[in-house]
This record gives sequence, structure tokens and C-alpha cells, in this order.
Amino acid sequence: MEWQEEALTRCLDKIEKNITEIGAYFPHVAYDGKYNHEEKKFWTSGFWPGMLWLLYRERGNEAAKELAIKLEKELDEILDGFIHIHHDVGFMWMPSAVMDYRLTGNKEAQIRGLKAASHLAGRFNPAGKFIRAWTDEVNPNAKGWALIDCMMNLSLLFWASKETDDPRFYHIACEHTDTVLKHFVRDDYTVPHIVSFDPYTGEKIEAISGQALNTGTAWSRGQAWAIYGMAVAYRETGKKECLNTARNMANYFLSHLPEDKVPYWDFRSTPDLQWVKDASASACVASGLMELSNLLEDEAEKNFYKKQGMEILKALYDIRFDNEPNSQAMILGGTVNCLKKRHINVPIIYGDFFFTEGLLKAQNKKGIF
Repeated sequence: MEWQEEALTRCLDKIEKNITEIGAYFPHVAYDGKYNHEEKKFWTSGFWPGMLWLLYRERGNEAAKELAIKLEKELDEILDGFIHIHHDVGFMWMPSAVMDYRLTGNKEAQIRGLKAASHLAGRFNPAGKFIRAWTDEVNPNAKGWALIDCMMNLSLLFWASKETDDPRFYHIACEHTDTVLKHFVRDDYTVPHIVSFDPYTGEKIEAISGQALNTGTAWSRGQAWAIYGMAVAYRETGKKECLNTARNMANYFLSHLPEDKVPYWDFRSTPDLQWVKDASASACVASGLMELSNLLEDEAEKNFYKKQGMEILKALYDIRFDNEPNSQAMILGGTVNCLKKRHINVPIIYGDFFFTEGLLKAQNKKGIF
């Protein structure tokens, strides 16, 4: 058995085991091999349902399907309650409701996905041509903020546009992408976490460091979101600037990886903080590189990015995979927020998700985003 087949088998086995271990909760981070129970309104609530749907797709596990649907229904409280919803609805409802609809044809799931897409479209600021980030509940100063993370949520709008044959969703996703290309991407193809605009005039004010070390550095997970999201934007629009930008951002990421293929939480981290790594960024970029590879026409380039993605996945499997038999987690050494000292060098559910998704793409199977 090839290593990637072995790794995927172990991932699917672990998801199967976690049906009873984790159950009807929304995990975020793991300590001592056990995932916590996060609030359902938190942006990571779609990843566990997404892993269950991947298991169901690969093995037809009915218990995984039933639990995923239960979790999807649990999220109705957030979807219909409205006030907690922000830009991360793609992370929440693409892996849950949209994946349900794709696999089962469930019309209720389709409607949930379309509701979430409408919420996301409703956050579009036409003056600045960006999708607003958080709610006032999260940050009352964020009315004019856009985040690089939102590139990963645009797939929900692209899906909704095709599903309804309504180009409005598509145009909003394109406008936000153009704003990222114009105002986020630096000359060296790194990106800031946050860009602030005047919410009334749309004028750009400044870049804000967010989870990065400072405004001029490169938060590694943000770079991974940008690469994957820009590849998706090219897939859906055919716009060459998106492809070229994804490729150049990927080149920066790859050329600045340490030997173990796990970046510092910020690529320009100071020596005293280089013990803080983020394996979730590696997992995300590996899946994004697989996406990018599939979009390229030149065989040498296609093979290069696939090879790089495979090498990152193998390094994660060889060095970071949690081999403890009773552990619920897969990938060790992710970091949520270094500066706020939140969950440093621990397993994170989206690290596990993107690692599994990347392994499936290595077998030429579709991802979720």
C-alpha cells in the first residue's frame, strides 16, 4: 500500500471512530487527544460535518450521514437567528449543507446553502467592493474590514450562482476577488490578514496585522487561505490574474517552508517565537496546491505543484500524524492565534479536515470547496 493510501485509510478509520467519540458536537481544538466542544456559532462548526460527509462518500457509512444531518440541523439556530452570522458562512455551510445536497439531493440542505449564500452576499459593501468581515458582536470596529480568510468562503457564492442560475452571487464573488487582488496582494505575493476600508466611501485606509506578527509580515495560514481561495476563483471565473497570483503566492509559501514542511505561524516570525508552528497552514496549502495543479495546462507546472502538495502531506503524515490509539486528532502542531496565546501547537479540526481533503485530491477525487 502506498503511503497516501495508508494515510487516507487511517484518516477515515479515525473519523469512523470519532462518530461515537466526538458525536453531535462541534470540535475546534484538541488537548490530550480529546477535542473540545465549541459553540455552534463559531466559524469552525462546518469542518466536523464535512469530515463525516467525506467518510460517507468514501465508505457509505450511514452513521456518518445521520450524524452529519443532525449537526446540519443544529446549525439552523444560527442560520435562521441571523445575528451571529458573519463572513465565514462558507466554512460553515459548504462542508455541511452543500455537501449534503451534493451527495443526497436533500432539498432542505440545498435551501440551507442558499440561505447562507444570501447572508454572505448581503454582507457585500458596494462602495468598497468587499465582503464585510465580522459582526459587531465579534468586533465593533470591523464595519469596514475585509479578511483574507474570506477568499475561502467565495466558493459558496459561486455554487449558489450556478445552483440558481443567478449571476448576482457570481458578480459579488468576482468583485471581492478583484478587491483582494488590488488591495491585499503585495509585490512579493504575500498578503495581510486584514484590510480596512472606509465603510461609507469605500476608500482603503490601511492594512491591519490581525493574527500576523505585524502589518508587513506574512501570517502563514492567511497565505494558505489566499492560495487555495485564489485557485478556486480562477476555477470559477477563468480569470488569468487569479491563476498567476495563486501560483506566485504558492511559490512564496513553498520557498519559505522550513525543512519539516510546517511553517512558522508567521513566515517572518522573530527567532524567539519560531517554536510556534502551524501545521494547519500546511494541510490547507497542500489541498490548495492540489487544486492549483488540476487547473494548470502545462504538464511540468501541473506535476510540480502536485509534487509539492504531496511532499507536504507526506511530511505531515510522517512527522505530525497523531499515532496515539485513543486520540481523536490527526494532525499535531497547529496554532490558532500566537499573539493572543490561544491554542498554540495543538491539533485543530480544520487541520485534520484539509489533510483528509488533500489526501482525497491526491487520488483525483473532488474536494468540498
